[in-house]
Amino acid sequence: MFGYIIWDVNPEIFSIGSFSIRWYGLLFASGFLVGQRIMTHVFRKEGIKETLLDSLLLTMVIATVLGARFGHFLFYEPEVLLKNPLQVITPPFAGLASHGAAIGILLGLFIYARNKKMSFLWVCDRIVIVVALAGCFIRLGNLMNSEIVGKVTDVPWAFVFTRNYEFTQYPRHPAQLYEAIACLVLCFILFRLWSQRKSQTPQGMLVGIFLIWVFGLRFVIEFFKENQVAFENELAYNMGQILSIPVVLLGVIFLIYALRNKDKKQVTFTDSAAEEANRAESQVAKS
Repeated sequence: MFGYIIWDVNPEIFSIGSFSIRWYGLLFASGFLVGQRIMTHVFRKEGIKETLLDSLLLTMVIATVLGARFGHFLFYEPEVLLKNPLQVITPPFAGLASHGAAIGILLGLFIYARNKKMSFLWVCDRIVIVVALAGCFIRLGNLMNSEIVGKVTDVPWAFVFTRNYEFTQYPRHPAQLYEAIACLVLCFILFRLWSQRKSQTPQGMLVGIFLIWVFGLRFVIEFFKENQVAFENELAYNMGQILSIPVVLLGVIFLIYALRNKDKKQVTFTDSAAEEANRAESQVAKS
């Protein structure tokens, strides 16, 4: 194993009695905190009230956790969901599915946009910038946990996960790093595309690119991963790949919509919200 990377990182940063701080939890929370700062910058640049950010952050936290938890049990352990559905919302939160998180986030943002009278696609196009970064942080958390490991390989950058007792014997693809790097690159691309056009960004373009990139690469990277649950060994493609196909197609739909409507006026708020704002400005001017 000379030349391979021996990965023997303790997933706990420190512990006091039964209480412990883990790398995964710290990175998971950091994704939201850093994302909040990025979204503050986005809102300021486009002249949107920053007061809308607090409810957006709360929406993202709830939608991500519930979506990821429900998706994990629905797609990978449905028998647990049937026997004890409350386990979805009770700690410890072991088991998060990115496909479930994607569904939860889209539903959460739809509710948020409707309540705030904002354009759903406008919100989605901005939030995927920080979701891509959060995806990087989460996969780094998986690396610190020595979980979601890759298949056996002899590439020089292979990792030997000494703390993963199920897959500790041989060097393996660092599949977590592959996805983390892919998400980080995507974050820079999306931020660059937004910064070039800002409010003129064709609505649906960024979310379309996000879904195609993340889940298209997810389909490919799954070939380098060990299956997460036993029943996947009997499938031609594992569950992660099967679920990625419709998400990529959804991304294609968003992208086609954006390209077909790129010349139309881009809106941030719905017509009713814009009318209310105009009435308020008129009243202020008269007074």
